[in-house]
Amino acid sequence: MKKIRAALLGATGAVGQRYINMLDRHPFITLEVLMGGESAGKKYGQAVHWLFPDAIPERFAEAQVRTARPESAEGCDVVFSALPSEVASEIEQDFAKAGFTLVSEASSHRMDPDVPLMIPEINPGHLELLEAQKKARGWKGAIATTPNCTVTGLAIVMTPLLDNFAAEKAIVTTMQALSGAGYPGVPSLAITENVIPYIKNEEEKVAKEAKKILGAVKGGAIVPHELPIGISCNRVPVIDGHTETLYAEFPKAVKPDQVARVLERFSGLPQKLRLPTAPERPIIVRRENDRPQPRLDRMSGSVPGMSVVVGRVRNGIDERSLQLTLLSHNTIRGAAGTAILTAELMQKEGYIG
Repeated sequence: MKKIRAALLGATGAVGQRYINMLDRHPFITLEVLMGGESAGKKYGQAVHWLFPDAIPERFAEAQVRTARPESAEGCDVVFSALPSEVASEIEQDFAKAGFTLVSEASSHRMDPDVPLMIPEINPGHLELLEAQKKARGWKGAIATTPNCTVTGLAIVMTPLLDNFAAEKAIVTTMQALSGAGYPGVPSLAITENVIPYIKNEEEKVAKEAKKILGAVKGGAIVPHELPIGISCNRVPVIDGHTETLYAEFPKAVKPDQVARVLERFSGLPQKLRLPTAPERPIIVRRENDRPQPRLDRMSGSVPGMSVVVGRVRNGIDERSLQLTLLSHNTIRGAAGTAILTAELMQKEGYIG
């Protein structure tokens, strides 16, 4: 694969650090530029509060953090954005206007009708929006986004349930890890020995984003899927790994063993193309009664943390309903990993590089 040069906005944040971990030895994406706000002008190793047990890779520790503006990324083929949503909108548009292709974690542009909201195994065709976006906005570059970390595992599991069994309804309860709130995140006295049954704007985001991802491109925009989705979101005292329980209804009777086989056979274009961040099995099904568990299963898969783990597949209130538990790593599959996989697909399909 042709080498592509990358820049990273929001490099010192928790998700920015995950990019650095995942791109340190990437076979063809070279992370060359780190950008930030208050950290600009400092060496990365001095500016960051490093959250991982392994040391900061030396080449990044000594790199100077640059100001978050297009000139800083000159010569780069793609810009990853891990900026907070409250500051991302204008900055990301400035980069797109200047000719850069961005893959953004922020929510600022996720629901724009001409901006693809990507999970590469599910909706690779949505990348065609990039050309319509450039034309409509008069930009030289473009913005692609990745979903809220809670949406990713849910949408991956719902895709084979829709395609193979025509799911008619989904009711979801989430148990979301602390790292989903960033650093320092939730105050310790609020979450210790506690579950918080509310995350601001989360339930609305999950439903809307899932429907966009599962939708179809028509006339240069996304027509959302009509699947009714009910969401209840909770913050729990787990560091990494979002656990979700799913109840789904179908027009005909479904057999749990058949559903489990369909889920574990699911794959997409990234697997066909053998992209480096694509796990061999996007969905891993566990048949033990007490799995998945965040501590045991969040790093599952041939690319650690990129597989969604499903367990407890069983009928619900009748034979036309199903219940299961799913787990996805929120800062890998739910954040940096999906963005990197999106960039790999964009490179392969000729959108960058």
